[in-house]
Amino acid sequence: MILIALVFVQCKDDDDNDNAIYNHTCSDGIQNGKETGIDCGGPDCEPCSVNFSFDGVFRQEDQMGRPGVNLFFGVEGLRDSINLTAPHNMQARFEVVFKDKLMVLDSTFTSNVIGFDADDMARNFSKDVLWVSYNGPTSYFNGSEILTGRALGEDVMDNMLLWIFGGPDGTKNNNDPDTEPMLINDGVPANDASFLSTFPYLAPPF
Repeated sequence: MILIALVFVQCKDDDDNDNAIYNHTCSDGIQNGKETGIDCGGPDCEPCSVNFSFDGVFRQEDQMGRPGVNLFFGVEGLRDSINLTAPHNMQARFEVVFKDKLMVLDSTFTSNVIGFDADDMARNFSKDVLWVSYNGPTSYFNGSEILTGRALGEDVMDNMLLWIFGGPDGTKNNNDPDTEPMLINDGVPANDASFLSTFPYLAPPF
């Protein structure tokens, strides 16, 4: 079996608002700017010791490893940076930001139904990648499997709301929607069209 991996690399600097700016000199095939090698080294590009080999030029535009992460935890001035930061740099840069935002969303947060406290939430979600289990059921959260992947029909937004607002047993903020907001559900029902049984599995437009 041959495994082919595409590595999406972005080289960036930051503007005055800490928004990531893509640096085109890191992918133009010549040594320029502050580079110490061809498209590598210096303060703006990936280190020359990292060996990337692929044809063409790629630019990272968006992070969607776990849908909703940037929506819930991203803060003004950093959302573009989250989208453009390579996953291996995300945790160091955003863990504290994510924990602070979590405590803004729920100042009384202690832990949730998957056993994560605030530090766990920040540590695990600041790196926006989707974990996939090599064996066993694939599920974002089905009550027993936790973050072992994502099944197509799962409502990951409801899961995120539950983990942020539901408390240790999932009942916190689960009040009568006629009198108080029910924060653990976004109110969007299941998919209104059946998924296909063959690739790409997504429901056809209607």
